[in-house]
Amino acid sequence: MQRQLAALSPENLDLIETVARTGSMAAAARELGLVPSALTYRVRQVEDALDVLLFDRSSRRARLTPAGTELLRAGEHLLRELDAVAQRVRRVATGWEPELTIAADALIARSTLFELCEAFYALGAPTRLRLRAETLSGTWEALLNGQADLALGVPTDLAPSSGLSLQEMGSVDFVFAVAPHHPLASAQEPLDSDEVQRYRAVAAADSSQRGRGLTVHLLPGQEVLTVATMQHKLEAQLRGLGCGWLPLPLARPYLDAGRLVAKPVNQPKRNIRVGYVWRAGSGEGRALAWWLAQVEQPRTRLALLENHHQ
Repeated sequence: MQRQLAALSPENLDLIETVARTGSMAAAARELGLVPSALTYRVRQVEDALDVLLFDRSSRRARLTPAGTELLRAGEHLLRELDAVAQRVRRVATGWEPELTIAADALIARSTLFELCEAFYALGAPTRLRLRAETLSGTWEALLNGQADLALGVPTDLAPSSGLSLQEMGSVDFVFAVAPHHPLASAQEPLDSDEVQRYRAVAAADSSQRGRGLTVHLLPGQEVLTVATMQHKLEAQLRGLGCGWLPLPLARPYLDAGRLVAKPVNQPKRNIRVGYVWRAGSGEGRALAWWLAQVEQPRTRLALLENHHQ
């Protein structure tokens, strides 16, 4: 393996490209400032290391074999990659992380999150972004397990573990809503728990990989349709497949358009205070520092919780 890696050095790839372009060992040697025998020896070293013939020597002109053609094609790509890696390493040395993973709860507006991604990419930073869509305790778990560097939309009643910092983003109101053709849409208000329990609820699955995860806003014995995301939950309720609590910012346009009906219930109002959490005290890189600076802005926090339909 070491011989093969050495054979693929930029110098050797340049040497082979010169021979192929000039058409002879002698011409390539003159251009490279080598004696022909030394050039021929190095070409054979590469061929021996790779166990292939790179040039067809049956004619006077040095012609690449199919293996030689592929080596130059792949070698050109390899050289570009090596140059990109070198530039990336130099830039990362300035304090940028190689990668930053952000876990965003279902309560976070994706449109605003992508706008922040656009602004980050405009910096020309070398950091790769990775976004994780999580729900309920899965958002918190991603950070605890080291699968995320920053978690957005974490309920603030989850006390931060050692080494983690939590800052509040705001609160999200929930509304109990059904489709206009759902039986509960015309039921007498306020709805009591016994009446709600008779109908199927729609629940967004907890994305936690440990245990059964959290279950919220469900009544004992109630039939449940479990879906993967909050967006799927919204669509299921729009179709009348069940009832349930929805984040008001997500449901508001459909309530205004009459595609959902808000129903008062004989239960306490539902409101969740959420925040953002990150690993503190470990020398945050410039990418994480940039994201924290954005989320610290009140307008950005509000947009992340409210702008689901922009």
